[in-house]
Amino acid sequence: MIHYATALNDLGDPNVTSLVAGALIIVALAAYAVLGGADYGGGVWDLFARGPRAPRQRELIAQAMGPVWEANHIWVIFAVVLLFTCFPQAFAVVGEALPVPVSIAIVGISLRGAAFAFRASLWAPSAFRARMGTIFGVASLITPFGMGAALAALASGDVEVNGSGIVTSSVWAGWTTPFALGVGALSLSLVAYLAATFLCLEASGELREDFRKRAIGAAVAVGAAATLTLPLAASSVPYLWESLTGGNATLFLLVAPAFGVASLVSLLNRRHRLAAAAAVGQTVAILAGWGVASFPYLIYPSVTLAGAAAAPQVQLAILVGAALGALILVPSLWFLFSLFKGKMPGMLSAPKGAAKPRSRN
Repeated sequence: MIHYATALNDLGDPNVTSLVAGALIIVALAAYAVLGGADYGGGVWDLFARGPRAPRQRELIAQAMGPVWEANHIWVIFAVVLLFTCFPQAFAVVGEALPVPVSIAIVGISLRGAAFAFRASLWAPSAFRARMGTIFGVASLITPFGMGAALAALASGDVEVNGSGIVTSSVWAGWTTPFALGVGALSLSLVAYLAATFLCLEASGELREDFRKRAIGAAVAVGAAATLTLPLAASSVPYLWESLTGGNATLFLLVAPAFGVASLVSLLNRRHRLAAAAAVGQTVAILAGWGVASFPYLIYPSVTLAGAAAAPQVQLAILVGAALGALILVPSLWFLFSLFKGKMPGMLSAPKGAAKPRSRN
């Protein structure tokens, strides 16, 4: 792979503000993977709800997501804002190199949001609501897969940048490789696993057992996807593999599967709260390990943390604003969640005693 002699791949030590900004991007992505990921996983299980309790399963998913699910997108928005303000050159390369998976993600997010809202419209015919439910589920399926594949492309080395900082590789480069598809499958199975473990906490009786079985199946899928993807990393992204197996990120390679095993054992013993906590730990460990293993690159091998950084004064202003904003945002999200959680009876079906909407079929 060619290493371009530009400011983008300057391997000098990044300043403190660059390190903090890069770490905050990982934190924001981890928060989105856990909170937004559980919402995507809820859509997956909504799509695959089967059997006599399928309507109750879908209702539980809708109640668990409630009106706060769209608020979880704040974390990916925060990560994107940090990227284009603190590392503008990296943002430009991402936009040029990955327009297809990024567009798929944006369309998927928009479709699932609209479909989820329209499905809850009591005035709509049942056939229309069923179609909206299908769109919601399919969008929940393709979006995390595409996001995982795009993230893999940034580490693949297939994104090529010339001496002027212009992307010269194809828009299909990096995210359609077997490694990227494996990471996409891992992302999808992980969000399904998160959702199922969280739904075990929301459910009781037969419904809890339904989602416990789904969680166990998803845990097996996570393990299978990781087992198949890691060997691909050894040949496709050797620098990432070396960091994971013998560098600074080795600890995360051990911690993530340990959390996964602990979560699975907890599920088998019906320790649902412990299983959910361990699933969160596994997700965070995977994202943190990815970030540490990628250092000092944002996009291998052409864009580094130091080379793509904005002026330290700009980064400092953004970080101060983020810190002040967090003092308002985090308590507000917690209040929103506690205020509305489980209190939206009309999200899927009409409240008890309500008149049934007139059919338009």
